[in-house]
Amino acid sequence: MPVRRSERPSSRCRRRGAALALLPLLLAGAPSAHADDALAAAVEAIEPKVVAWRRDIHQHPELGNREFRTSALVAEHLKGLELDVETGVAHTGVVGTLVGGRPGPVIALRADMDALPVTERVDLPYASKVRSMYNGQDVGVMHACGHDAHVAILMGVAEILTARREAIPGTIKFFFQPAEEGPPPGEEGGAELMVKEGVMRNPTVDAVFGLHVNSVLQTGQIAYRPGGTMASAESFRIVLRGKQSHGAYPWNSVDPIVTATQVVMGLQTIVSRNVELTEGAAVVTVGRINGGVRANIIPEQVELEGTLRALNDETRALLRTRVREVATQIAAAMGATAEVVVPDGVSYPVTHNDPDLTARMLPSLQRAAGAENVVLRPAVTGAEDFSFFAQEAPGLFVFLGGRDPALPEAQAPGHHTPEFAIDDRGLDLGVRVMAQLALDYLGGAAPGDIASRVE
Repeated sequence: MPVRRSERPSSRCRRRGAALALLPLLLAGAPSAHADDALAAAVEAIEPKVVAWRRDIHQHPELGNREFRTSALVAEHLKGLELDVETGVAHTGVVGTLVGGRPGPVIALRADMDALPVTERVDLPYASKVRSMYNGQDVGVMHACGHDAHVAILMGVAEILTARREAIPGTIKFFFQPAEEGPPPGEEGGAELMVKEGVMRNPTVDAVFGLHVNSVLQTGQIAYRPGGTMASAESFRIVLRGKQSHGAYPWNSVDPIVTATQVVMGLQTIVSRNVELTEGAAVVTVGRINGGVRANIIPEQVELEGTLRALNDETRALLRTRVREVATQIAAAMGATAEVVVPDGVSYPVTHNDPDLTARMLPSLQRAAGAENVVLRPAVTGAEDFSFFAQEAPGLFVFLGGRDPALPEAQAPGHHTPEFAIDDRGLDLGVRVMAQLALDYLGGAAPGDIASRVE
């Protein structure tokens, strides 16, 4: 809320002014401790705005490729910072470019903007009441994965870094991406379309950074992993066709329902018998079966849909091949036919953290969060389309703690659920981490030495 002229500025406002006054120390040869203090003060000063942005976006969620209000909010903010702003990228994406006052590398910082077709059940004053149409259904819409936090964090980072752009040695691109959860059927979108439209070029990006809030990881912590950190994701569809008959005379049929049960069980052996699990996890999940119209009719056709996950390209290719082989050969053995479409829509590569970039920036993560709060995590079978950016330039994708330490880990709400919630007190660390990564990379510092990265 703006301060009226008759009111005295709050202590927080005074700290914000002091933080902006100190900000040149981040980039202008300040001693390390002073630089750390300056960044910490700048983050503290902007934290209330970041929290307010996050709650506003949470209350007004939008589905993929339809993030009109969110992108307008972002664009207005970036234009107010006098950045070069491009809108309508990959439908509703926004790209802001900060050209520093000195030559240097080009980096990209990314946040995703879309929400999910989930009806919120969290008792919050800013809970979503939004409804929309998704795949022909009237659904609740909720930020059930934390993308609202990502947007607010990057808006805060943009404000901090542009406060002294003249001292920045290089260029920063701020990517506000739509449709990370996948575009609507029949549409392109997300990071893949942004890359196709050229956001990693003109100028060419040398490194790209992103983060994702995590509802199980404790607030104040950062988790990372070099190499494959999140799985590839591919949807698949199998259409089994047999011969219809009366349910009382099954010998006259080629039963696609029985065939489907055999196919589902056969698909489970791909992971248990074909994947070398010591090299990384893999998943074959059937999530939908559709067939038949009534109890006493054996149908002509059954459709299966599912997802494949892998942590390296070799396993990814193996899963594609074996799904086709298992489905078609089991169907043939049952006298039916199988049409296998893989990928069918969603197809994300493995999210790969460049090992050299990860090693170089690990001291920056530790500097931002404290070494004791930066943890090496196992790879996960969730997926991220940040992977498309990381195919074009070395990338680093980390996880930001969002669980209130007072809440037992076992009680933390899952992502993509109606109960999903995060602790706003973790947002300031997200701002600090992204700003620290940008400053350290652009300055080309010896890891952990902020003074050496400036002239």
